[in-house]
This record gives sequence, structure tokens and C-alpha cells, in this order.
Amino acid sequence: MKKYCKNCDKTFKYECKTCAFCRKKVSDIKIDDKSLKKFLGVDDKNLARFKEIRKNTIAEAKRLNRKGRKIKALGISSSSRDINDTAQEDSNSEFLLKVALDQLKKLGVEVELIPLRKYNIQYCKACYSTTNTQCHFHCSCYPKGTPAGDDMTNILYDKILEADIILFATPVNNFKISTKMATFIDRCISLDGSLEPADPKNPKNKALNIKHTKFVEMMADQKIPGSGFLRRFMGKVAGIIVTGHEEGATMVISNLFMTLNHFGMIFPAWSNMYAMSSILYPTCSDRSIVRGEAYQEEVRMIANNTFKLAKDLRKRKV
Repeated sequence: MKKYCKNCDKTFKYECKTCAFCRKKVSDIKIDDKSLKKFLGVDDKNLARFKEIRKNTIAEAKRLNRKGRKIKALGISSSSRDINDTAQEDSNSEFLLKVALDQLKKLGVEVELIPLRKYNIQYCKACYSTTNTQCHFHCSCYPKGTPAGDDMTNILYDKILEADIILFATPVNNFKISTKMATFIDRCISLDGSLEPADPKNPKNKALNIKHTKFVEMMADQKIPGSGFLRRFMGKVAGIIVTGHEEGATMVISNLFMTLNHFGMIFPAWSNMYAMSSILYPTCSDRSIVRGEAYQEEVRMIANNTFKLAKDLRKRKV
């Protein structure tokens, strides 16, 4: 039996007599077809579709269990710098990321470098902010396999799903993560809970999607992965590599850590670092310092720690 507050239009999964928000009396909701159709204001066809999506998502959650397969790592490089482009220099953060990936490769991990500058990634349109199920997986703003699809939808989502470890490397750009990293992270919202569209022919049917969100919230069961919003980053191990001065680096790491942690990613001890030179040096003199052995050893430590945690997670039953 679920509880519902008509005043706040919120459902509750636990036994309560009053709403946690407005303190008004809550009512019971039965989880049977007749009650659900009345409560959600949907017909048999819509309710059947909601149930179908739930069934498909539970099946997807089972497929995402990667135990028994080789550990894979992605290195996400978000610098725009390229030796063949106008900067005429390659990226310091990407250099350190490659060192970390090389260390993981030595440990037997299958690795892949993803330089975001070489991919077409369009901006997120923030559908999620309307209601959870206005955002879909794969992203319905840039549909997979269509002329409107971009590289995030067509390529990168699937690579992320296959990864056990993801290392994020970014320079500090004006006290923040790079624009390319921000765009990439924003588009990752489709992996953080999004489902199939309730109406594939009209995926942005807001009224229906609001009802679908309520259905998912009511039917979610923490004991059944995929019964609610599927958090596809759950159980993946993260590491962060930043190049830039201390004030900006701490803001960048904090931003990435909070976002990725809310996505459900796991951080081992000593899983982030920032490489910096002195503000007294001109930036053209930073390279030899930022790429020095001391910082290379730090990123190797990140590689070792993320690998140990990913390996340990494989051994666990849950």
C-alpha cells in the first residue's frame, strides 16, 4: 500500500499518516490495475505500456551486470587543445590521462581513450527538469540511428555502459570544468535514470510523461534493480585528473565529484589529483613541470586504486 498527498501531489513508499511536506493527512493507494488507472488518469493501453517499460528496464538492469567479463576502462579527455590545431600543443591533462590508462593496461584492463574534441556532442535540452520521464534513454532529443542523432547517442552511451572504470580528465577553464566536459556530463543525464519513452511516436508528450513518472515512483522497489529509474552509472568506479592552479582545481574536482557521486559512481581513496605549476611561471613553461614524474606517479596511483576497487566489486555478490 502506497501513501499519497493530494495537496502536494506526492507519493510515499513508507507508512505515514501525514505528508512529510505539508503535514496534511495522506490517503492510501492500492497497486492494482483499476486503482492505478484511476489514480494516474490513464487507459488500459497506457498502463500496459508503463508496465512493458518497467519489465524491459528490469531486464536491462540484469544485462548491465558485468561480472565474469574483462574489466574495461574509459579515459574521458575534455581538453580542446590539439597539436594539429590552433594551439599547436597537445593537452597536459590528456597526457596525464594517457599515463593512467597505460598503468591500467599493465594491470590487464582493456582501456580506451575518448578525446571529446573529436566527437560531435550536442547540448542537453534539460527535458529532465520538466519531469523525469521527459528525458529518455537513448536520448530522444537526438534519436539514435537517425539523421538527428549525435555521437553521444550513437557511440558514447554504449561505451559508457560497457566501462567498469571511468577516468575524467579536464583542464581548469575559468575556475570550472572545460566546456566539452560540461556538455558531456550534461548529456550523461540520460544514463542516470532515464527510461524508454511512454509514447515512442511522441516522446515529448509532457502530460503522459508526468503520469509515467508517477507510475515509476509508485512501482519502484529497491530490492529489484530496474524497477524504478535505472541508474546506469551505479557501481562504476571513477577517478579525476585536473590540470590548473589550486583555486580552480579544487572547484573543478568538487564539481565533478558531487555530480558523479550523485550519478552513483564510486570513488576509492586517493582517486583525484591536480597538477599545477607556480603562478610565477608563464603558462608556456608549465608543461615540463605539470608532466613531471611526480604528477605521473600520482595518476598511476589513481589507476591502481580504481583498478583495486573495480576488481573488489567484481567479487561481491551484490
